[in-house]
Amino acid sequence: MTNAIEISGLRKVYAAQGNAPAKEALKGVDLTIPTGSIFGLLGPNGAGKSTMINILAGLVNKTAGKVSIWGFDQDVNPRQSRAAIGVMPQELNMDPFFTPRASLEVQAGLYGVSKSERWTDELLELVGLTEQANAYARNLSGGMRRRLLLAKALVHRPHILVLDEPTAGVDITLREMLWNNVRKLNQAGMTIILTTHYLEEAEEMCDEIAIINHGELIVRQGTRDLLARTDGKTLVIDTGGTTELPDLPTGARPEWRDDGRLAISYPPSAIRADALLDALRAGGVPIIDVATEQPDLEDVFVEMTRGR
Repeated sequence: MTNAIEISGLRKVYAAQGNAPAKEALKGVDLTIPTGSIFGLLGPNGAGKSTMINILAGLVNKTAGKVSIWGFDQDVNPRQSRAAIGVMPQELNMDPFFTPRASLEVQAGLYGVSKSERWTDELLELVGLTEQANAYARNLSGGMRRRLLLAKALVHRPHILVLDEPTAGVDITLREMLWNNVRKLNQAGMTIILTTHYLEEAEEMCDEIAIINHGELIVRQGTRDLLARTDGKTLVIDTGGTTELPDLPTGARPEWRDDGRLAISYPPSAIRADALLDALRAGGVPIIDVATEQPDLEDVFVEMTRGR
Protein backbone atom coordinates (compact mmCIF):
# COMPACT_ATOMS: atom_id res chain seq x y z
CA MET A 1 0.00 0.00 0.00
CA THR A 2 1.52 3.30 -1.11
CA ASN A 3 -0.40 5.62 1.20
CA ALA A 4 -1.49 4.89 4.75
CA ILE A 5 -3.90 7.84 4.68
CA GLU A 6 -5.55 9.63 1.77
CA ILE A 7 -7.54 12.82 2.38
CA SER A 8 -9.41 14.62 -0.38
CA GLY A 9 -11.41 17.86 -0.15
CA LEU A 10 -11.72 17.60 3.63
CA ARG A 11 -13.92 20.33 5.12
CA LYS A 12 -15.18 20.87 8.62
CA VAL A 13 -17.54 23.68 9.59
CA TYR A 14 -18.51 24.10 13.23
CA ALA A 15 -22.00 25.53 13.57
CA ALA A 16 -22.61 28.88 15.22
CA GLN A 17 -23.16 28.73 18.96
CA GLY A 18 -24.60 31.65 20.89
CA ASN A 19 -22.73 34.78 19.91
CA ALA A 20 -19.95 32.80 18.27
CA PRO A 21 -20.30 32.60 14.47
CA ALA A 22 -19.86 29.45 12.43
CA LYS A 23 -16.21 28.50 11.94
CA GLU A 24 -14.66 26.68 8.99
CA ALA A 25 -11.86 24.73 10.64
CA LEU A 26 -10.75 22.84 7.52
CA LYS A 27 -11.10 24.30 4.04
CA GLY A 28 -10.89 21.53 1.46
CA VAL A 29 -7.62 19.89 2.52
CA ASP A 30 -5.99 17.36 0.17
CA LEU A 31 -3.25 15.27 1.78
CA THR A 32 -1.65 11.85 1.44
CA ILE A 33 0.59 10.25 4.06
CA PRO A 34 2.95 7.52 2.80
CA THR A 35 2.95 4.09 4.39
CA GLY A 36 5.85 3.51 6.77
CA SER A 37 6.78 7.18 7.13
CA ILE A 38 7.13 9.45 10.13
CA PHE A 39 5.00 12.37 9.01
CA GLY A 40 4.90 15.77 10.72
CA LEU A 41 1.64 17.73 10.86
CA LEU A 42 2.48 21.26 11.99
CA GLY A 43 0.67 24.53 12.38
CA PRO A 44 -0.06 27.32 14.87
CA ASN A 45 -2.76 27.01 17.50
CA GLY A 46 -6.19 26.96 15.88
CA ALA A 47 -4.80 25.94 12.48
CA GLY A 48 -7.01 22.84 12.21
CA LYS A 49 -4.58 20.09 13.23
CA SER A 50 -6.65 18.76 16.12
CA THR A 51 -9.82 18.82 14.02
CA MET A 52 -8.11 16.73 11.35
CA ILE A 53 -6.80 14.24 13.91
CA ASN A 54 -10.22 13.92 15.53
CA ILE A 55 -11.79 13.27 12.14
CA LEU A 56 -9.20 10.56 11.43
CA ALA A 57 -9.93 8.99 14.82
CA GLY A 58 -13.68 9.03 14.16
CA LEU A 59 -14.35 11.45 17.02
CA VAL A 60 -15.54 14.34 14.83
CA ASN A 61 -17.79 14.12 11.77
CA LYS A 62 -16.49 15.89 8.70
CA THR A 63 -18.64 18.33 6.76
CA ALA A 64 -17.42 17.23 3.33
CA GLY A 65 -14.63 15.34 1.63
CA LYS A 66 -13.23 11.83 1.61
CA VAL A 67 -10.94 10.10 4.12
CA SER A 68 -9.33 6.72 3.48
CA ILE A 69 -7.37 5.01 6.27
CA TRP A 70 -5.27 1.98 5.38
CA GLY A 71 -7.35 1.57 2.24
CA PHE A 72 -10.72 1.75 4.04
CA ASP A 73 -13.09 4.56 3.13
CA GLN A 74 -14.18 6.11 6.42
CA ASP A 75 -17.78 6.44 5.22
CA VAL A 76 -18.04 2.94 3.74
CA ASN A 77 -16.00 0.97 6.31
CA PRO A 78 -15.95 3.06 9.51
CA ARG A 79 -15.12 0.16 11.80
CA GLN A 80 -12.15 -1.05 9.76
CA SER A 81 -10.80 2.46 9.31
CA ARG A 82 -10.93 3.11 13.07
CA ALA A 83 -9.24 -0.20 13.80
CA ALA A 84 -6.32 0.78 11.55
CA ILE A 85 -5.40 3.86 13.57
CA GLY A 86 -4.38 4.54 17.16
CA VAL A 87 -4.26 8.02 18.69
CA MET A 88 -2.21 9.19 21.64
CA PRO A 89 -4.07 12.37 22.66
CA GLN A 90 -2.54 15.48 24.11
CA GLU A 91 -4.92 15.51 27.09
CA LEU A 92 -4.22 13.18 30.02
CA ASN A 93 -7.65 11.55 29.96
CA MET A 94 -7.88 8.33 31.95
CA ASP A 95 -9.85 6.77 34.78
CA PRO A 96 -7.92 7.57 38.00
CA PHE A 97 -9.25 4.42 39.71
CA PHE A 98 -7.99 2.03 37.03
CA THR A 99 -4.52 0.51 37.14
CA PRO A 100 -2.42 0.63 33.96
CA ARG A 101 -3.05 -3.08 33.45
CA ALA A 102 -6.81 -2.66 33.84
CA SER A 103 -6.82 0.38 31.54
CA LEU A 104 -5.12 -1.59 28.77
CA GLU A 105 -7.42 -4.57 29.23
CA VAL A 106 -10.53 -2.37 29.02
CA GLN A 107 -9.15 -0.54 25.98
CA ALA A 108 -8.43 -3.86 24.26
CA GLY A 109 -11.96 -4.98 24.98
CA LEU A 110 -13.41 -1.83 23.46
CA TYR A 111 -11.53 -2.62 20.25
CA GLY A 112 -12.73 -6.22 20.29
CA VAL A 113 -9.27 -7.71 20.86
CA SER A 114 -9.70 -11.26 22.11
CA LYS A 115 -7.87 -12.23 25.32
CA SER A 116 -5.61 -14.60 23.42
CA GLU A 117 -4.43 -11.75 21.17
CA ARG A 118 -3.83 -9.15 23.87
CA TRP A 119 -0.26 -8.07 24.62
CA THR A 120 -0.74 -6.13 27.84
CA ASP A 121 2.49 -7.26 29.52
CA GLU A 122 4.56 -6.46 26.43
CA LEU A 123 2.99 -3.02 26.18
CA LEU A 124 3.68 -2.27 29.84
CA GLU A 125 7.30 -3.25 29.31
CA LEU A 126 7.52 -1.22 26.10
CA VAL A 127 6.49 2.01 27.86
CA GLY A 128 8.35 1.28 31.10
CA LEU A 129 5.34 0.72 33.36
CA THR A 130 5.87 -2.89 34.40
CA GLU A 131 6.55 -1.95 38.03
CA GLN A 132 3.50 0.34 38.10
CA ALA A 133 1.19 -2.15 36.36
CA ASN A 134 -1.07 -2.56 39.38
CA ALA A 135 -0.88 0.97 40.82
CA TYR A 136 -3.88 3.27 40.50
CA ALA A 137 -3.56 5.75 37.64
CA ARG A 138 -4.21 8.61 40.06
CA ASN A 139 -0.90 7.80 41.77
CA LEU A 140 1.14 7.90 38.57
CA SER A 141 3.30 10.90 37.70
CA GLY A 142 2.43 13.02 34.69
CA GLY A 143 5.16 11.36 32.66
CA MET A 144 3.92 7.87 33.55
CA ARG A 145 0.38 8.83 32.57
CA ARG A 146 1.66 9.96 29.20
CA ARG A 147 3.40 6.60 28.75
CA LEU A 148 0.11 4.89 29.55
CA LEU A 149 -1.63 6.93 26.84
CA LEU A 150 0.90 5.61 24.32
CA ALA A 151 0.27 2.04 25.43
CA LYS A 152 -3.52 2.51 25.17
CA ALA A 153 -3.10 3.76 21.60
CA LEU A 154 -1.28 0.54 20.71
CA VAL A 155 -3.53 -2.12 22.30
CA HIS A 156 -5.17 -3.10 19.00
CA ARG A 157 -1.88 -3.15 17.05
CA PRO A 158 -2.82 -0.33 14.65
CA HIS A 159 -1.05 0.22 11.35
CA ILE A 160 -1.01 3.98 11.97
CA LEU A 161 -0.12 5.80 15.19
CA VAL A 162 -1.01 9.46 15.72
CA LEU A 163 0.98 11.33 18.37
CA ASP A 164 -0.70 14.61 19.31
CA GLU A 165 1.86 16.79 21.15
CA PRO A 166 3.31 13.65 22.82
CA THR A 167 6.18 15.37 24.67
CA ALA A 168 4.41 18.50 25.86
CA GLY A 169 5.53 19.18 29.41
CA VAL A 170 7.62 16.04 29.85
CA ASP A 171 11.25 15.78 30.93
CA ILE A 172 14.20 14.95 28.70
CA THR A 173 14.45 11.33 29.89
CA LEU A 174 10.83 10.57 29.05
CA ARG A 175 11.15 12.36 25.72
CA GLU A 176 14.13 10.20 24.73
CA MET A 177 12.32 7.03 25.84
CA LEU A 178 9.27 7.99 23.82
CA TRP A 179 11.24 8.69 20.65
CA ASN A 180 13.23 5.47 20.99
CA ASN A 181 9.93 3.57 21.13
CA VAL A 182 8.54 5.50 18.18
CA ARG A 183 11.60 4.67 16.09
CA LYS A 184 11.26 0.98 16.96
CA LEU A 185 7.58 0.99 15.99
CA ASN A 186 8.36 2.76 12.74
CA GLN A 187 11.18 0.35 11.91
CA ALA A 188 8.67 -2.47 12.42
CA GLY A 189 6.48 -0.92 9.73
CA MET A 190 4.13 1.37 11.61
CA THR A 191 3.24 4.73 10.06
CA ILE A 192 3.65 7.60 12.53
CA ILE A 193 1.88 10.96 12.38
CA LEU A 194 3.30 13.60 14.70
CA THR A 195 2.02 16.98 15.78
CA THR A 196 4.35 19.01 17.96
CA HIS A 197 5.26 22.55 18.96
CA TYR A 198 8.87 21.45 19.40
CA LEU A 199 10.04 22.10 15.87
CA GLU A 200 13.47 20.60 16.50
CA GLU A 201 11.68 17.27 17.16
CA ALA A 202 9.90 17.39 13.84
CA GLU A 203 13.14 18.33 12.10
CA GLU A 204 14.95 15.37 13.65
CA MET A 205 12.20 12.75 13.44
CA CYS A 206 10.06 13.38 10.37
CA ASP A 207 10.59 12.20 6.80
CA GLU A 208 8.00 14.64 5.49
CA ILE A 209 6.18 17.64 6.94
CA ALA A 210 2.89 19.34 6.16
CA ILE A 211 2.12 22.81 7.51
CA ILE A 212 -1.52 23.81 8.04
CA ASN A 213 -2.67 27.35 8.74
CA HIS A 214 -6.23 28.68 9.05
CA GLY A 215 -7.60 25.35 7.88
CA GLU A 216 -5.56 25.24 4.68
CA LEU A 217 -2.59 23.13 3.67
CA ILE A 218 0.10 25.68 2.79
CA VAL A 219 3.04 23.35 2.17
CA ARG A 220 3.85 19.64 2.18
CA GLN A 221 7.40 18.54 1.45
CA GLY A 222 10.28 16.31 2.50
CA THR A 223 11.98 17.71 5.60
CA ARG A 224 15.31 18.34 3.86
CA ASP A 225 13.66 19.98 0.87
CA LEU A 226 11.54 22.11 3.17
CA LEU A 227 14.60 23.34 5.03
CA ALA A 228 16.26 24.16 1.72
CA ARG A 229 13.41 26.52 0.79
CA THR A 230 14.69 29.17 3.18
CA ASP A 231 17.30 31.16 1.27
CA GLY A 232 19.43 32.11 4.21
CA LYS A 233 22.64 31.19 5.98
CA THR A 234 24.70 32.82 8.69
CA LEU A 235 28.46 33.22 9.01
CA VAL A 236 29.60 33.52 12.62
CA ILE A 237 33.05 35.08 12.86
CA ASP A 238 35.45 35.70 15.72
CA THR A 239 37.11 39.02 14.89
CA GLY A 240 39.34 39.15 17.95
CA GLY A 241 37.48 42.16 19.34
CA THR A 242 37.48 44.29 16.20
CA THR A 243 34.10 46.01 15.84
CA GLU A 244 34.53 48.34 12.85
CA LEU A 245 33.14 46.85 9.66
CA PRO A 246 33.70 47.70 6.00
CA ASP A 247 30.89 47.85 3.45
CA LEU A 248 29.53 44.37 2.77
CA PRO A 249 27.75 43.06 -0.35
CA THR A 250 24.15 44.21 -0.71
CA GLY A 251 21.81 41.83 1.09
CA ALA A 252 24.24 40.91 3.88
CA ARG A 253 22.93 41.67 7.38
CA PRO A 254 25.64 41.93 10.08
CA GLU A 255 24.99 41.96 13.82
CA TRP A 256 27.11 41.61 16.92
CA ARG A 257 26.21 38.82 19.31
CA ASP A 258 26.44 38.99 23.09
CA ASP A 259 29.58 36.82 23.06
CA GLY A 260 31.37 39.39 20.88
CA ARG A 261 31.23 37.40 17.65
CA LEU A 262 30.04 38.85 14.36
CA ALA A 263 27.04 37.13 12.74
CA ILE A 264 26.39 37.91 9.08
CA SER A 265 23.11 36.62 7.64
CA TYR A 266 23.00 36.40 3.84
CA PRO A 267 21.09 34.75 0.95
CA PRO A 268 23.42 32.13 -0.57
CA SER A 269 21.55 32.39 -3.89
CA ALA A 270 22.85 35.95 -4.28
CA ILE A 271 26.00 36.16 -2.15
CA ARG A 272 28.90 33.74 -1.85
CA ALA A 273 30.47 33.19 1.55
CA ASP A 274 33.93 33.88 0.20
CA ALA A 275 32.76 37.30 -1.02
CA LEU A 276 31.85 38.20 2.55
CA LEU A 277 35.18 36.96 3.87
CA ASP A 278 37.06 38.84 1.13
CA ALA A 279 35.21 42.07 2.02
CA LEU A 280 36.16 41.68 5.68
CA ARG A 281 39.81 40.98 4.89
CA ALA A 282 39.96 43.93 2.50
CA GLY A 283 38.57 46.13 5.29
CA GLY A 284 41.26 44.98 7.71
CA VAL A 285 39.01 42.85 9.89
CA PRO A 286 40.92 39.89 11.35
CA ILE A 287 39.26 36.51 10.91
CA ILE A 288 40.27 34.24 13.78
CA ASP A 289 37.57 31.62 13.48
CA VAL A 290 34.55 31.01 11.23
CA ALA A 291 31.43 28.89 11.67
CA THR A 292 28.30 28.57 9.56
CA GLU A 293 24.69 28.17 10.68
CA GLN A 294 21.96 26.68 8.52
CA PRO A 295 18.28 27.67 8.76
CA ASP A 296 16.15 25.37 10.89
CA LEU A 297 12.52 24.34 10.75
CA GLU A 298 11.47 27.25 12.96
CA ASP A 299 12.74 29.67 10.29
CA VAL A 300 10.75 27.83 7.62
CA PHE A 301 7.66 27.68 9.82
CA VAL A 302 7.72 31.42 10.53
CA GLU A 303 8.31 32.24 6.88
CA MET A 304 5.47 29.99 5.67
CA THR A 305 2.90 31.25 8.17
CA ARG A 306 3.87 34.93 8.21
CA GLY A 307 1.06 37.20 7.05
CA ARG A 308 -1.39 34.38 6.40
